Amino acid sequence: MTKAASLTRICVAYLAALAVACAWLAWGWSSSLWLDALVADLLATLVIFGFSRYHHNSSFYDAYWSVVPPLLAGYWWAAGGLGVDDVRAWMVMTVVVVWAVRLTANWVVGWPGLEHEDWRYPMLRERAGRWGLLADLFGIHLFPTIQVFLGMLPVYVAVTRTGRDVGWLDVLALVLGLGAVALELAADTQMRRFVRDRQPGAVMDRGLWGWSRHPNYLGEIGFWFALALFGVATVPADAWWLFVGVLAMLAMFLGASIPMMEERSLERRPSYQDVIDRVPRLVPRPPRRTRA
Repeated sequence: MTKAASLTRICVAYLAALAVACAWLAWGWSSSLWLDALVADLLATLVIFGFSRYHHNSSFYDAYWSVVPPLLAGYWWAAGGLGVDDVRAWMVMTVVVVWAVRLTANWVVGWPGLEHEDWRYPMLRERAGRWGLLADLFGIHLFPTIQVFLGMLPVYVAVTRTGRDVGWLDVLALVLGLGAVALELAADTQMRRFVRDRQPGAVMDRGLWGWSRHPNYLGEIGFWFALALFGVATVPADAWWLFVGVLAMLAMFLGASIPMMEERSLERRPSYQDVIDRVPRLVPRPPRRTRA
């Protein structure tokens, strides 16, 4: 199957998911804006899960991570009562849309088509054994959806509530959010060039990757932290819970994504151990020199 045909099937799946979500939002039983959005989000995820199972490829879900946040933010803003002249809402939407377009475009460019499935998915299903179907449903589809929803709750606060006037914290969140997207763009561009030109067994320790082993994940965490700051800027009294999503993201990257990536890198390229010894895992600093 060609890449164009694969992307067409992905688009059909996402349009079907969007239709189900919109149907719920139109006729759902709840009067709570955030709860209606959560149920719609979960129903849409189940649609994508159905397409994943039918095509035997859970990478149908890959773009869901970046496609849904701007839809959630736009729905909340439109239904929440804030006017189109709300400056903070425009700032939040700018960060979310720029991030979503960049990340989705990066996936489209790098994804070869339906003959490819993210290497982590078969591994998770195999490790689950006879519970592989549940691992696919919850671990690959529903759990990430809930994580992203938690990360978006500060956006819900920022685009539905009339809080403090726009101030320095909003500006900081805007700069941090756009800077995080720029960091991810630079890191992914450098990695793509390295993969294109690398020699067998070579490991990436150049540019941003010489200062942090996972600068792309650092940028992703920075984006979600920026969203939390927008929520705090709106209602400072809610700061105690607005970072729940960021903490969930941090736990996922540090507890699962990074260890899995590094385990795989060591299995395929033992010289990666030298990178681990010299380059910090996440927070950037100059790499240590190799001892003679």
